[in-house]
Amino acid sequence: MSNSIGMIELTSIAKGIYATDMMIKAANIEVVSATPVCPGKYIAIIQGDVAAVESSINAGVRASEEYLVDSFILANVHPAVFPAITATTLPDGSGALGVMESFSMASMIMAADAALKTAEIQALELRLGSGLGGKAYFTFTGDVAAVNEAVEAGKVMAMEKGLLVDVAIMPSPAKKLWQALF
Repeated sequence: MSNSIGMIELTSIAKGIYATDMMIKAANIEVVSATPVCPGKYIAIIQGDVAAVESSINAGVRASEEYLVDSFILANVHPAVFPAITATTLPDGSGALGVMESFSMASMIMAADAALKTAEIQALELRLGSGLGGKAYFTFTGDVAAVNEAVEAGKVMAMEKGLLVDVAIMPSPAKKLWQALF
């Protein structure tokens, strides 16, 4: 079962493509995303079993050389992380809205996973880098208490690396906001 996720984030697109090739050759993994993102960075997100993801990420880190910005390996990732990355979840529009923002895409995936594992929330979108100047954000919904709990868990994770930008909690977002966001 592919329950682990890993990611490398680089400052070079050319080196990012090269590192992704080395990652694919290192282990039996699936590529979730391998793409340039703003501002001229490159990310590769993979999934697979824990050992394969570890081997693959280690190969990617070695190949990245001085261009590596960040990387992570997350065993037993929450299943809602993948649909959030592809923004395939539609909100019901009736709960509180939580938003977390980070300077690092890798840190935001880890923060989203922590938030999802901590509280009963619905992941909406995990936006990584594109059109964001290399930043990332995670939106989610649930009851007010769950959203507060999830934000606190995510903040701890993002603050560990010093990459948290901000968080916002809207206990009762306007219907027009839901329509504008989704």
